[in-house]
Amino acid sequence: MTVLRVAACQVNTVVGDLEGNVKRILAGVEEAEDAGCDLAVFPELAVTGYPPEDLLLKPGFVRDNRRALDSIAAATRGCAAVVGFVDVDRDLHNAAAVCAGGAVVGTYRKRRLPNYSVFDEQRYFRPGRGAPPLFEVGGVRVGVSICEDAWDPAGPIATAAAGGAEVVVNLNASPYHAGRLVERERMLATRAADAGCALVYVNQVGGQDELVFDGASLVLGDDGTLLARAPQFAERTLVVDVEVQPAFRKRLLGPGGRPRARPLPVVTVSPAPAADGTQRQPLGAEAVAPALEPLHEIYRALVVGTRDYVAKNGFTDVVVGMSGGVDSSLVATVATDALGPERVHGVAMPSRFSSPASTDDAVALGRQLGIDMRTIPIEPVHAAFLQVLGPVLGERPPNLTEENLQSRARGVLLMALSNEFGWLVLTTGNKSEAAVGFSTLYGDTAGGFAVIKDVPKHLVYALCRDRNVRAGRELISESVLAKPPSAELRPDQRDDQSLPPYEVLDPILAAYVEHDRTRSEMEDDGLDPELVRLVIDLVDRAEYKRRQMPPGVRISAKAFGKDRRVPITNRYPG
Repeated sequence: MTVLRVAACQVNTVVGDLEGNVKRILAGVEEAEDAGCDLAVFPELAVTGYPPEDLLLKPGFVRDNRRALDSIAAATRGCAAVVGFVDVDRDLHNAAAVCAGGAVVGTYRKRRLPNYSVFDEQRYFRPGRGAPPLFEVGGVRVGVSICEDAWDPAGPIATAAAGGAEVVVNLNASPYHAGRLVERERMLATRAADAGCALVYVNQVGGQDELVFDGASLVLGDDGTLLARAPQFAERTLVVDVEVQPAFRKRLLGPGGRPRARPLPVVTVSPAPAADGTQRQPLGAEAVAPALEPLHEIYRALVVGTRDYVAKNGFTDVVVGMSGGVDSSLVATVATDALGPERVHGVAMPSRFSSPASTDDAVALGRQLGIDMRTIPIEPVHAAFLQVLGPVLGERPPNLTEENLQSRARGVLLMALSNEFGWLVLTTGNKSEAAVGFSTLYGDTAGGFAVIKDVPKHLVYALCRDRNVRAGRELISESVLAKPPSAELRPDQRDDQSLPPYEVLDPILAAYVEHDRTRSEMEDDGLDPELVRLVIDLVDRAEYKRRQMPPGVRISAKAFGKDRRVPITNRYPG
């Protein structure tokens, strides 16, 4: 039996940081060399970071990406490295280079280019053609594939196995959404078992704008058995000894046999070690990192997405407007976990309508988190706005205009702090509010990053309670979680005076926004026709608002932004 020692190098790249990405990759190669690995595998487009988007329209960027790859190849020695980069002939290709002995010894070009959800690969790349080579590494024939290639049952992994591959590596930049890990592992196990090939899946980790990559790289045996898994949301090099059974055993013992086709061309990268060669140190038992609980997994995605957006865009500190409500409480807690309390600044901005209890709750949370907490009353600013506008507005009873002025006063104050101190403003609106437009443009939507933009209201409560459980104490107080949701912009205001209760609203929003159900389909499903019409009208009218909101962490299969591209001017009735 032959053993291939593989390092799955789960790294956190930065789009456009070619020099930094090279350093990250070379550090992984060195770690793999020190562990006696035959092969080190890195994520999809690791050289450029993923997704590079319209940077690919710059010829200079593509040239620099190739020079960066060459510098990586020049540093390789005995351990081969498979590295994602942008290849070019007349067209661009999402590609993987196999590097060893100081040179690029071969290239694979991605066959399946996704063009759905958050993906736009057909905008930039052309698919690879022709028979891809296999690479003989340590006496094992290795096939290469990239991300979407694995999702086609009859695609490149099956082709590589039928052509003689004994192990297939799959380079990925697979974005996170809730439930993705289970879905992904089920598919990969099926693919490995069907191909009769061990499968090494390597995913990138970290935040990139609204996308979060969860890592969770894994190695599967040729029967689909999970051999090892790297942790979620953390950089890690996973070193695994992959035992490669002789191909004839699969053909003779497998009920369906192993499909055979014309052998693929083979490039020898490194020969099998000599029988009398120096024995490398044995590994301990391969570790299968436990999968996070569903709520903790979502919370970690919010933390990592926030941390990386702040750090990768050159900010150090953040500021959060804290009302004493559940949304701002969750955002402040996530920010503190992401950045540390010394880099988070909370601001309570009470108005004439703010209840003393809400201000007390905001200050109490700031104390629990250990963050810098300030109070800036907005009554003087609100009164000045009303005075200036009085001659124009005339004698009218208070209405939405006066309410929104309070929110906009808070937005102005937070942006002033941002200008003065360089703090990034974190907005606190949730997905339910964004969906129906229950927000104020240039008020509570003003800021640089929307942490819970993709978190519906019911999930906000669940995440807060779960965080308290993990803290082992009432970090976010029960008074915050128990009070009726309210913007506190008028006396005795509650959200359910303007909207259906969130336990009613959120399922309708999920059907319309995430599952693309039409009005008639939802009514046929038994949802209240009047509520369906109300919610659809609110969602459609608010599209122009959402286009002006900051980016935020994507945790669902369909978030506002890259995922959902509905025209603002739109008369389809639902």
